[in-house]
Amino acid sequence: MITIGQLADYAGVTIKTVRHYHQRGLLVEPPRDTSGYRRYTAQNAIDLVKIRTLAGAGVPLARIKELLTADPDHFAAAIIEIDLNLQQRAEELLRTRERIGQLRAGDRLFVSAEVADYLDRLRRLGVSQRTVEMERDVWILGQSVSPKEAASWIADKRDAIDDPEFLAIYLEYDAAFDWSPDDPRLPALADRTQRWLTTRHGRSERGAAPPIPDPVMAQLVTTSPGVTSPAWDRLTEIGQRRRAGG
Repeated sequence: MITIGQLADYAGVTIKTVRHYHQRGLLVEPPRDTSGYRRYTAQNAIDLVKIRTLAGAGVPLARIKELLTADPDHFAAAIIEIDLNLQQRAEELLRTRERIGQLRAGDRLFVSAEVADYLDRLRRLGVSQRTVEMERDVWILGQSVSPKEAASWIADKRDAIDDPEFLAIYLEYDAAFDWSPDDPRLPALADRTQRWLTTRHGRSERGAAPPIPDPVMAQLVTTSPGVTSPAWDRLTEIGQRRRAGG
């Protein structure tokens, strides 16, 4: 007759593990002696070693009690079934690891390679991280909702960013995010944007590149959740008034 501490030592587990196996109904819990201690037999130690071995091999605890009393054929069939389940879990873990590995790609996990390259270029050109992230979120939605149209949009956007005037406007819009809505530079920026759009539209009518959708940040902000800029709102208002002839 041995104590729970001796039993745990013999089987190479902790006392906590022995008690856990008791709670799961895997190991018989002997009655207490007159001193109030539980005393275990050699059979308890043998059973505990079996349980530890099966658990260490990956057998779910819920199946161990069944296997301890199974005949050889039933035992072999159960092990095959458990092995197949483990293979499936291993494949799922591999797929999960692949997805986790893709997270290192950053923006490239969520958008096409063309959009990711475009976003990288914006960073190199000095566009703020805030604006790059806003663009990214817009492209995530656009490519999900309208993938064909988004492919055309990104081609137009990449073409536009090659235009020095558009780039200058883009960078000024980026900076204007933090301006006051009363800043005297806003009307001039709105006029400059309108002139660029008019020129771009004229080029498209002569067979050049078509006008891009959402060409400036004032339009992007209207579709970007959680983004607030009084100056951009003011730019949008001025631009609408200019187009209406006001």
